[in-house]
Amino acid sequence: MKNLFFKGRFIFIPIAVVAFLSLISFAVMQLWNNLLPAILHVSVITFWQAMGIFILCKILFGFGKGGRGWGGRGGAPWMRHKMEERFKNMTPEEKEKFKQKMRERGGCGPWGRNDGHPSNRDWDTFEKETAKPTE
Repeated sequence: MKNLFFKGRFIFIPIAVVAFLSLISFAVMQLWNNLLPAILHVSVITFWQAMGIFILCKILFGFGKGGRGWGGRGGAPWMRHKMEERFKNMTPEEKEKFKQKMRERGGCGPWGRNDGHPSNRDWDTFEKETAKPTE
């Protein structure tokens, strides 16, 4: 039974990839042909051109990981961990200097230009979060 599963998987996966690529290419073609000629006055494209555009976009802009990307809370997990370690090891004077520098810089987050937004945390919350043990 296990052998049958592995043989079936090697047949199923390429078929699923081809079906997915075909479906996406068809969607790109339909969207392009129904929207862009009227908006930007470009010519219509074929199925194969749509597939090429999709693949080119994936090569240029990346394949993505789903969920949160660079703009997500904290960015890359390894970067957030590195910053938490740095912040944890700072003296209170260094922390205050860092906060002031970030405020002047206009960065995002609890010290940035969107301070009034309810989704932003304040520094006290940030410091408590960094003090939590990681699992």
